[in-house]
Amino acid sequence: MSDRRKILILSANPKGTAQLRLAEEVREIKEGLRRSNCRDLYQVETAEAVRVRDIHRAMLDHEPNIVHFCGHGAEEEGLVFEDETGQMKLVSAEALAGLFALFAGKLDCILLNACYSQVQAEAIAQHINDVIGMTKAIGDKAAIEFAVGFYDALGAGKGVEFAYKLGCNTIQMAGIAEHLTPKLLTKGNKIPEQTETMTSQRVFISYRSQEPDVSLAQEFHDRLQASGHKPFMAAKSISWGENWIERIDRELKQCDYFLLLLSEQSASSDLVAGEVRTARGLRDKIGKPVILPIRVNLPLDDPLNYELRSVLQTIQQKSWRSPVDTPILVAEILALMSVGAAPEPVAETMSPLAVISVKNRPPLPVADLELPSGTIPLDSEFYVVREPWDVRCCQEIERKAGLVRIKAPRQMGKTSLLARIRNHAAEQDFRTIVLDFLETDETTFESSSVFLKRFCTLVSRQLGIPLRTVTEFWDEYEGLLPPKETCSDYIEQCVLMDLTSPLFLGMDELDRLFPYERAAKEFLMLLRAWNEKAKVNEIWSKLRMAIAHSTESYVVMDINSSPFNVGYAVALPEFTSAQVLDLATRHGLNWETTEVEQLMAMVGGHPYLVRLALYSVAQKDLTLSELLAEAPTDAGIFGEHLRRHLWNLQQYPELAQAFHQVIFSDRSVILEPMLAFKLNGMGLVDLQGNEVVPRHDDLYRPYFRSRLSLRS
Repeated sequence: MSDRRKILILSANPKGTAQLRLAEEVREIKEGLRRSNCRDLYQVETAEAVRVRDIHRAMLDHEPNIVHFCGHGAEEEGLVFEDETGQMKLVSAEALAGLFALFAGKLDCILLNACYSQVQAEAIAQHINDVIGMTKAIGDKAAIEFAVGFYDALGAGKGVEFAYKLGCNTIQMAGIAEHLTPKLLTKGNKIPEQTETMTSQRVFISYRSQEPDVSLAQEFHDRLQASGHKPFMAAKSISWGENWIERIDRELKQCDYFLLLLSEQSASSDLVAGEVRTARGLRDKIGKPVILPIRVNLPLDDPLNYELRSVLQTIQQKSWRSPVDTPILVAEILALMSVGAAPEPVAETMSPLAVISVKNRPPLPVADLELPSGTIPLDSEFYVVREPWDVRCCQEIERKAGLVRIKAPRQMGKTSLLARIRNHAAEQDFRTIVLDFLETDETTFESSSVFLKRFCTLVSRQLGIPLRTVTEFWDEYEGLLPPKETCSDYIEQCVLMDLTSPLFLGMDELDRLFPYERAAKEFLMLLRAWNEKAKVNEIWSKLRMAIAHSTESYVVMDINSSPFNVGYAVALPEFTSAQVLDLATRHGLNWETTEVEQLMAMVGGHPYLVRLALYSVAQKDLTLSELLAEAPTDAGIFGEHLRRHLWNLQQYPELAQAFHQVIFSDRSVILEPMLAFKLNGMGLVDLQGNEVVPRHDDLYRPYFRSRLSLRS
């Protein structure tokens, strides 16, 4: 018995992590060794749901020759074990290497069968003869196939290098394109030469279901697949009946590259914008995916909406104009993916007017129609002035201590109105700044100190104040004053004091700050304090502000410290029937009140949905009857808008459950106040006293009854 080699299998799958088929992996290892010719040479010991302290205890108890870990890996952060409550506990590469070095006398092989475990393998290989880790994410099936091949070879009396190669081949024989994921390292981190050096990458292809987007996406898909990569293309990869939202969300989280085909239509797609924002959020958080934007018949100097621009402004963008460009782009992409690289970033451009460029060619009513997309240009013939709000907002910022608060759901025109207020301020010779909070990384909001310093930096950059001024000022006061006071002093001494004209400060998408309670509370208190100072202080009287947000702030604040009960409040209304009729005329449509009533019965006066409908009918893409027939479906022109709402609801199950209650009730419903306000902020419900009813009943009720029923 003493001559038998011991294999210790450590497994962990904590609460809150994706469930793996670990029991099957252990069973396959034992079965393979049991039936092997050299079964008497191996003894298998197991430890399940392994906590951190269980690792060294198992090593002391069994003194293994081979350690096999199966579970989750988190790249540089470590391998995932469990704590005393069954939750995730990360153990670093250095800690693991130090532990296994203590047992190097007997321990000669370690297999880390977990995603992104090469980092740990490299550290451990400084002390142990043979260590196997995974260069990237590895699927359950591939991990099990590798273990089967590896231990079948050991059971047949083969060495570790042969067993490693057979494990890789077993993955390949099973038809899984992950055979290059495992890597064998020998002591000193020397990696045995491989016959293939290309690393297989997972690629999410984002595109619109129209030509040439579809054909181009298909060609990229086929070429990437032929090169050994794993592309995901929704129409080709999602099975009939599969929950497409969950699948897309899962593929986004798993992909290494995000290939974005950006045409005129996809640039105005809410769903594409959501995918791009998710990809960038993952990139900031876990280092992937690499975003590769390709403009499809969309010039590089064509402005994007704020949401896309905020994500893509520092990322290289390529152009596709004809099929001649395809092989060149494919070659460039394959070259990047072969080494897991990303394009060099480009310089950040902060011109706030880039997306609302003023052009001396006002569009003709019919011949030069505008596809609704983001901010409406300042010279647009299709902007609808909503009186008295537009005029009063401009009047308010001319006053000392002027403060405008614009609140409305998405796509109701907040940013377009903010652009016009800013333009009016510029015409009054004000200095002007607009900060879009979509352009700020979420991690910045987690610390009020980091956020406030970032705020001062953005203000300074737009005013041309050297950035070293911010650094020197904050360094001088660090530890002496709290960040809130430092921020306020900086704005007064370094921004306002030397100005000879008023300063207009616009803040868009402010609600992105609201979930971060500490930063939100301190910043909102500052806004209120600045507004109060502007009433009595000559320096601060130069400051005029406008803020735009979709939802209420749920941060608990003293009534005297909140900026939401001062200034001029604007709750942007939907278009009236008269405004819709006028807008139809601008689109060259000879409509009467009958057509307007039919459209508004479906979408009310929702600015974006109304403009999209008028554009589509004016372009003769479809008739009004055809539009209305397909409106509450994924196939209709409002499909992107509806799916965006569905996607958002899926991210917050408590909101989905509350909205489910609303749309399946034939009468008004009483919800918990916070849920009611959030659904109202999303634009899905109207508030009637303490009760709520669906907004745009003919559009939202049939669609969400169908979709939320499927999810139930």
